[in-house]
Amino acid sequence: MEFENGVQRWVVDISNWKPSDEDFTMALALLPRHEHHSVTRFLKLEDRKRAVISRMLQYALVHHVLNLPFEAIAIRRTPQGKPFLVSECMKLGFPNFNFNVSHQGNYVGIASEPLCLVGLDIVSYSLPVNESVYGFLQNFSPYFSQLEWCNILNACSDDEKLKTFYRYWSLKEAFVKAVGTGVVDCKLDSIEFHHTSSWEDISVRVAGEDLSDWKFWNFELDQCHGVSIARGNPKLAKSNLSRRAVFDSEEYNTSFNLPNKSLKFLSVEDLIELMHPIFD
Repeated sequence: MEFENGVQRWVVDISNWKPSDEDFTMALALLPRHEHHSVTRFLKLEDRKRAVISRMLQYALVHHVLNLPFEAIAIRRTPQGKPFLVSECMKLGFPNFNFNVSHQGNYVGIASEPLCLVGLDIVSYSLPVNESVYGFLQNFSPYFSQLEWCNILNACSDDEKLKTFYRYWSLKEAFVKAVGTGVVDCKLDSIEFHHTSSWEDISVRVAGEDLSDWKFWNFELDQCHGVSIARGNPKLAKSNLSRRAVFDSEEYNTSFNLPNKSLKFLSVEDLIELMHPIFD
């Protein structure tokens, strides 16, 4: 199986999906029954929509990449909430196939890698009601390095300050999600990102040490949303799930240097169509 096939980036825009109760029930029925509570536990419809699309993306992508029938797909989650395939599903041509999901605002996304760790984080460039940009940002100043904080405050406008803040935040989230730890378990100000003025050639320094085994991408989904993707060495994973992956240096170098695929934008209707072959 070609490693390139394991690199996937899918995004669904849910802003125009206004399901009736019947439509939502039909979408939920496409998931295995044990996944239903993870959707229905949310009280607000918008949260339920994001949850059901997130779960559907996971099953559709695994089926698409690994060609697994539905009954063979077993997805579980780490204590930190990162989804993974159980071990029986892993012997399918990729040394460490893994994926990560994120949702915020109008978008739900998933990213996968054949060997390297992957982290994904979507952000909405939003500001709480009745709060100034500066007042909002001050709440988060302890989570940024001095360099990052200066870059945020020195942005040319309030909108750019907010966007710069969210770019850094999503990069930090993507990194810790790839590693397999939660944000609460990390000293975020020790994770410092460096980049060009156009947010390219992104690198990370943790506790003063440059980590060369990581690549990052950051782009805008639209004027109000952005996304970050992290790719890193499985040996750096906090979870035993990825640390046990068996691969040689040639496989690792090939995987680490694979091109980052363009985002594949799907409608909810597209995703439902992808799900039907799994469950028919």
